[in-house]
Amino acid sequence: MNAVQQIRIAEAYLKQGKANFLPSVSAGITAGTSQNNSITGNLGWEADIWGRIKSSKDAALASLLRSQAAQQAVKSQLVASLADTYYQLMALDEEKKITEETIANRENNLTTTRALKDAGTVSAVAVEQSQALLINSRGILVNLDNNIRLLENYFCLLLNIPAQPVERNTLSEQQISAPLSVGVPVQLLTNRPDVRVAEYNYMNAFFGTNAAKAAFYPSLTITAGAGFSASDFDKLFSPGALFGAVAGSLMQPIFNKRQIRTQYEVASANQEIALNNYKRTILSAAKDVSDALFVYEAQNKLVDIKKTEFEHYDTIISYSRELVDNGMGNFLDVITAMQNSLNAQLNYVDAKYGRLSAVVQLYKALGGGWR
Repeated sequence: MNAVQQIRIAEAYLKQGKANFLPSVSAGITAGTSQNNSITGNLGWEADIWGRIKSSKDAALASLLRSQAAQQAVKSQLVASLADTYYQLMALDEEKKITEETIANRENNLTTTRALKDAGTVSAVAVEQSQALLINSRGILVNLDNNIRLLENYFCLLLNIPAQPVERNTLSEQQISAPLSVGVPVQLLTNRPDVRVAEYNYMNAFFGTNAAKAAFYPSLTITAGAGFSASDFDKLFSPGALFGAVAGSLMQPIFNKRQIRTQYEVASANQEIALNNYKRTILSAAKDVSDALFVYEAQNKLVDIKKTEFEHYDTIISYSRELVDNGMGNFLDVITAMQNSLNAQLNYVDAKYGRLSAVVQLYKALGGGWR
């Protein structure tokens, strides 16, 4: 909301800058040397000979564009937060599904272990460990349900709607269509709101410097009564005009020269600061994009690694059970493999979410996409 109000302020200043090009109506009292006083109406227009008004208008336009870019930054942040939260919810859904399947398997395993104990194949320790694994998985499920509810509430808050369940797809249905492996064009950095804000800040400072520089020169006013003649225009560029022409409505800034000089020096320094900030923002933006691409590549590799890991643990469980059934194995190996398999599956889901989250971070780094 604040970003929207900043745009309204900037638009008002832009309108003010444009209005400076228009004539102004005023009333004045004049007295001549013949002692004849008169009250007259005056329609005046300041000619923008030196570009002071145009520079002020351009600065106001840059300020408006800067405010609009700031609003775009808020939108990009909101979209990224919504997308990341949505992906987290789908990841938690998949982890919950895995955990529920694990609970069912461990309940069956506990029944089997008790039967093996009664048959004298395993000890009471194996039964207790099976029971502990079952309780552990139930605790994981409670935490997952809690996290899902909290994330749904947060998602609704981002949408500014009452808390409610969020309809969503599954994590396995998500596809990444952008060719991220080949990188992104550097020109896409101009989509970033912070880069555009820095650019418009520099534009604003640049035009502000031009306006300050133009203040060194006289302001020529054209009146509706007479305008200015060729001779009046020539006076503007004559030496006499620089020392105080009293005719033709020429206002000389001679007595304010030090003040104007200070304004110009400050404006020049601000322009240099804005340029340095612009350069630094570009470098920071490039770093963010590079980091997001690195993270995406790492998470992409991690997805394959974690998938292979839990597949191996499933094989270990199968072999360990076979050995126990044939009286050649230790049931503790089965218990250990089952716990490792669950952890590997949950890590696999986390890796898939991490890959999607990296895409969201790249979206943010590019200022709202890669087109």
